[in-house]
Amino acid sequence: MDTSVLAFATDLIDEGADTFFGNLTDRAGVGGVTLASVYHEARDVFPHNPRRVLRYLEPGAAYFRPDRARWAGRRLAPLPSTAIGERDPFAEAAEETRRRGLKLHAWTVFCHNDRLGFAHPDCAPANAFGDRHLTELCPANPEVREYCRTIVEELARYGVDAIRAESLHFHGLAHGYHHERYFEELGPVTEALLSICFCPHCLAAATAAGVPAEHVRDTVRTELRARLADESRALAPAPLDELAGGALAAYVDASARTVTSLAAELAATAADHGMRLTFMDGGGPGTGWLSGIDLPALAGAAHQIETLGYAKTPEEVREKVAAFALHGVRPEDMAVILRPMASDCDGPANLTAKIATLRELGVPEVEFYNYGLMRLSSLDRIGQALR
Repeated sequence: MDTSVLAFATDLIDEGADTFFGNLTDRAGVGGVTLASVYHEARDVFPHNPRRVLRYLEPGAAYFRPDRARWAGRRLAPLPSTAIGERDPFAEAAEETRRRGLKLHAWTVFCHNDRLGFAHPDCAPANAFGDRHLTELCPANPEVREYCRTIVEELARYGVDAIRAESLHFHGLAHGYHHERYFEELGPVTEALLSICFCPHCLAAATAAGVPAEHVRDTVRTELRARLADESRALAPAPLDELAGGALAAYVDASARTVTSLAAELAATAADHGMRLTFMDGGGPGTGWLSGIDLPALAGAAHQIETLGYAKTPEEVREKVAAFALHGVRPEDMAVILRPMASDCDGPANLTAKIATLRELGVPEVEFYNYGLMRLSSLDRIGQALR
């Protein structure tokens, strides 16, 4: 079984290569590192960081040095984080992993980019009223697709084994923007309808698939106005597959084809450069329909599907993997992320049992979240479980 720990480039910079990689190999005993290459805004507490305990991560920042010539004339281009200064953490990690016989994965957040969405609103998803979701990029937008493809090509320069593709899909209304709020209760149907993208590119893609896209948008807009005006209407259930005479369901299906085609395109680009593309589905089966996640289709488009095995018991981890199998994703085509921290794990025996369960199911790869966010004792727990 291949093993890796997810980490931030700032962990490498703050601790230095010997401490950082020493902890990965000597404490955790893993065979690789999954380093964030593009990441979203965050505020985190780092229990064992020698320089700072609290850090803010910048919105939509890159943690490698982009090739300026490759991005010349592009509106959507990665901007290096100020935290890396003039350094290139990916070049440093590539050199160290080669020297130490470790694998290097690029953990890449694609369409959840709070910097580029605000800078270029026309590249962000639009709801039925034309309001843009500025923390995201729309997977149907040609500029966004070109941006994603070029990111994959850039990361190939570093000898990366696999691209861990996070947020390679649409996002819902309540994705977690800071100070995000609504004081009237919207209800799940209202939230769902406010989550669907009706930007010109999504409308065009649905129309090309034979869907009356503008009729769907107008129907959704009318339904939303009624629900926003009336609390009892807002909280009432509704069969979404019947809205607009069933055309809404066809519209959502077209969105899923957009995501699948982008994943297939990036997987082909990765393969051309000797890399794998792992599609990350954190929510799991039944949760991603509004995000355009069609698991059976994505299992054929990407090289691998990765999910979060965040659970307290091995039985729950087994059930998560089994749910994917029911949706056309074989365990041998999966990677699973576990948390060795107390939120999920009460000791080495618990983590050992979870890893044994994944081995038994045939899952070939397990990762652990997250190097800088866990105590050193949690790294030791990984090492004890793997031994």
